[in-house]
Amino acid sequence: MLQQQTQLVCQKERFALPDHTHYINCATRGPFSRSVEQAGVEAIRRQTNPFGITAHDFLSASTRSKALFSQLIHNPDPERVAVIPSVSYGMAVVARNLPRKPGIARGQRIILIDSEFPSDVYAWQRVSDELGLHIHTVQMPDRFPLGAEWNQRILEAIDTNTALVVVPPVHWMYGIRFGLEAIGQRARDVGAWLAVDGTQSVGAMPFDCEQIQPDALICAGYKWLMGPYSSGFAYFSDAFDDGIPLEENWMARIDSDQFHRLTDYQPTYRPKAYRYNMGEQSHFIHSPMMEAALAQLLEWQPDRIQDYCRTLLADSLTDWQELGCQIEPETGRSHHLVGVWLPQQAEPLAIQQALLKRNVSVSVRARALRISPNVYNDERDVVALTDALKQALT
Repeated sequence: MLQQQTQLVCQKERFALPDHTHYINCATRGPFSRSVEQAGVEAIRRQTNPFGITAHDFLSASTRSKALFSQLIHNPDPERVAVIPSVSYGMAVVARNLPRKPGIARGQRIILIDSEFPSDVYAWQRVSDELGLHIHTVQMPDRFPLGAEWNQRILEAIDTNTALVVVPPVHWMYGIRFGLEAIGQRARDVGAWLAVDGTQSVGAMPFDCEQIQPDALICAGYKWLMGPYSSGFAYFSDAFDDGIPLEENWMARIDSDQFHRLTDYQPTYRPKAYRYNMGEQSHFIHSPMMEAALAQLLEWQPDRIQDYCRTLLADSLTDWQELGCQIEPETGRSHHLVGVWLPQQAEPLAIQQALLKRNVSVSVRARALRISPNVYNDERDVVALTDALKQALT
């Protein structure tokens, strides 16, 4: 990973976003940069004449992107990374292997957080029913500040009767930060697995696998990784080395690069996380695009992206609070994803539509606006958001 460099400046010129729109909504979908777009165009052109594609190409297409993703999350072993199509796929791998976890027993608990993304909730009901486990949801506090108390509630919920803890680095709706190093340590102390959905943070906020030591880290690629939809990554620790994959795809077995011997069926899997790769992992269009996206993130660095977003929004937070909105204090939230709770009398969807009429794109989640800037945003975008919000709320 690159070391800390000078302060990041706006990267708008590296994107093709129209000047008259204000897209502050990366938590919904990250736009392609020009370099990612170009990688995709070139990849499509290469597929118009597939002459010369070799067996090796099928297995190596995702190798570089796995290595780059490993750099991004401070994982020293890229063989622990699998290519997946979605968060639900990655969490399903964890659920499939939970019955194999050492010490698993009826009556144990799976710890979730309040108002979590559905893919991080639906994954556990079937396996809980099958194993006789209980799902315990740690509720969000009902008063500000939220972060410190919510984190304390999570730590207190993790006990010797815990089988699995599912917590993200930041809440997908509100940007509340969770102390994964402390949560991970607590999980290890009681023998629980830790599964992390990093979709709304990895790429825009530092993540250190060696410090947090998750058993699984699942990331969709189309938000803060700024790659194509239906492509993502999953890191699996050695707890999954001999586990059961979701698919029995042919590339997961040894000697699968020997196309002339594919019917010499192999019982042995390739090592570590290779068995968890999705079928057709060597997506010859998506892989180059993801590689380009990850390379630019490593150039920008997640810590510098956080600093950029902090500076970008700093002068506007007070303006929004003066309009009657509530915001978690800086110490308890991220800077790339900020929940702005609207006044009680405001109708969230009506506010969102009013902003869209002024060419400002943000998300609504429950009673909060989800403001999610990135390096392509500048002061004009934030001023447009503030002016539109004032118009809508006064």
